Amino acid sequence: MNYRRQGRPIPVLLLAVLVLPANLAAMPAPPAPHAARVHRAPPAFVPPARLRAPGGSPWQTLTNAVPINPGAMLQLTDGTVMVQDQGSRNNGSGNWWKLTPDITGSYLNGTWSQLASMPSNYAPLYYASAILPDGRVIVMGGEYNFGKLKWTNRGAIYDPVANSWTAVKHPKGSEWVRIGDGPSSVLANGTFMLGASGYSGTTAEALLNAKNLKWTATGTGKADGNGEEGWSLLPNGDVLTVDTTDTDPSQNTEIYAPGTGSWASAGLTPAQLIADGEVGPQVLRPDGTVFAVGATGANAVYDGTSGLWSAGPSFPIIGGSQYDVADGPSAVVPDGQVLVAASPGIYYTPAHYFLFDGTHLNQVADPPNAANESSFDIFMMVLPTGQILVNDRIGYLGIYTDPGVAQSAWQPVVTKVPKKLKAGSSYKVSGTQLNGLTQGAAYGDDFQNATNYPLVQLVITATGHVFYARTSGMTSMSVAPGTASSADFVVPAGIETGAATLMVVANGIASQPVAVTILAAR
Repeated sequence: MNYRRQGRPIPVLLLAVLVLPANLAAMPAPPAPHAARVHRAPPAFVPPARLRAPGGSPWQTLTNAVPINPGAMLQLTDGTVMVQDQGSRNNGSGNWWKLTPDITGSYLNGTWSQLASMPSNYAPLYYASAILPDGRVIVMGGEYNFGKLKWTNRGAIYDPVANSWTAVKHPKGSEWVRIGDGPSSVLANGTFMLGASGYSGTTAEALLNAKNLKWTATGTGKADGNGEEGWSLLPNGDVLTVDTTDTDPSQNTEIYAPGTGSWASAGLTPAQLIADGEVGPQVLRPDGTVFAVGATGANAVYDGTSGLWSAGPSFPIIGGSQYDVADGPSAVVPDGQVLVAASPGIYYTPAHYFLFDGTHLNQVADPPNAANESSFDIFMMVLPTGQILVNDRIGYLGIYTDPGVAQSAWQPVVTKVPKKLKAGSSYKVSGTQLNGLTQGAAYGDDFQNATNYPLVQLVITATGHVFYARTSGMTSMSVAPGTASSADFVVPAGIETGAATLMVVANGIASQPVAVTILAAR
């Protein structure tokens, strides 16, 4: 079951016995695009029984049970996955854990360890997030803070090397009293762009200088508020969004041009995608088109070359109910198809899963907890293996494996890297398409975890053991075909020595291997 929040629920975990909280307190209603609703905290977290997919299923449950109630997931540049603990009441916490793949590179058999906690005044739920080009993690805002409806404007940056968080001040200006569940994106030049949310019609956006943590206003001419929007980085460096509020006509879309810092109309979607102020994810595919998923059952496709919209296939009617995605996940599998979870109406169950192949929506097998899922509950992330890590936040955390393979033209290409690498030392890798041709996964304004940055994977020839060399200093975050860039990487101090192969991985697609030799540290 779900409890409603500002147009959306907080996911509530499945319990063997459901115990409602003793006190139900109404939260103060802020100015917002939706009517005020009573907020109730969900019951305490009780881990559900382990869920297993049937034999032959593309779904696999992680071997080692997650020791927390998992929420937001971000791919760190050393190959590990950073996961927020949503807390015992499933409404946010400042605690984070790390999933480390095993020595063969398997995330299915990965292990869990705890990371540093956020600043003591910050425990957000539903917020903007990204991996910066220097490898740090930024989190800004939060619709909730410590489980209370706040639309907070707090923020923090995580340094994975130091394993520590640093508070980040919000941009200046009256519209920045709230950030809430704002949209965000890392632009092609590596600059983090953030949108304020929480107030109806809030159009404020800002750019972060990651070195001095100073903000600069941007985004003039925005036609509607940022709330509920998803932002997609395009191959030409622009940012595309489907408007969700305060627009006439209601099917309007917009493009942000970094060169001018302004927004302009990108035309109308062929069908209405917005329902009750909600919309589904929008994700760039390797062919340069954006699949925009609707909360009405209708979908649309944007062609980045022509700048035109066309109708996409609609979700089916199942059991008499129209399926759609009112907030929800999507992820690009290696062969360019888009995995998406849909459910009937807004926030109802059950969920079913589909692959969009560019023309059709093809239903695929469901994970074992699908009967209890709404699309809103589910988060997805692309792993370096090309598998999709799926977290429904109500009891299931597992991996989806698709048999499709990437086209060779989509691979990162390594053009220069040292052939002898010493354990514990730093080097540079250069090439083209090191960020891939998509951002990997998309949800919307509640959660962002793009993976368009290079990971350096080292495989020891004698043992087959897999190591990741932490990357940073990305010179570009562009998803344009053939973009030249470079990144720094540090060879793990504990790596095995001898002959090895090096591959750059972006969005689960690896480059051709390069023969290298790993030397012992001196």
